[in-house]
Amino acid sequence: MNKVTCICLGVRSMERSVRFYRDKLGFQTNEKRNQPEVIFFNTPGTKFELFPLEELAKDIRESDPPSIGTGFNGITLAYNVEQKEDVQNIIELARSAGATIVKEPQDASWGGYHAYFTDLDGYYWEVVWGPNFQFDQNGMLVF
Repeated sequence: MNKVTCICLGVRSMERSVRFYRDKLGFQTNEKRNQPEVIFFNTPGTKFELFPLEELAKDIRESDPPSIGTGFNGITLAYNVEQKEDVQNIIELARSAGATIVKEPQDASWGGYHAYFTDLDGYYWEVVWGPNFQFDQNGMLVF
């Protein structure tokens, strides 16, 4: 058990979230419907999934879905970029898609450049560039 094959976010509105990720941010999928039961996006090395929050809670046998979007919950998703200027470009794309920018692009204490936004359900994304970041042929960050 040494790999992450899928990251699933429980979302309040499939239609709204599908439009945000697929239509506005450009995440790739073969799904054409605006309100599927579940959707998987093709990202290098890992699938990215959206699933209705209440259905996800039922699936894991939780009687109460969490109150997403009510503050930082200790989890961030990362969008690592190859060029420093891509941080600003992705943040502007997210802003135009309806994301909330919680930290404008700026130098990071460790020598990189980054910013944070939250999606429509309050999930935090870091957009980050590092001067020593290297990527493999599949676009995966190499440490």
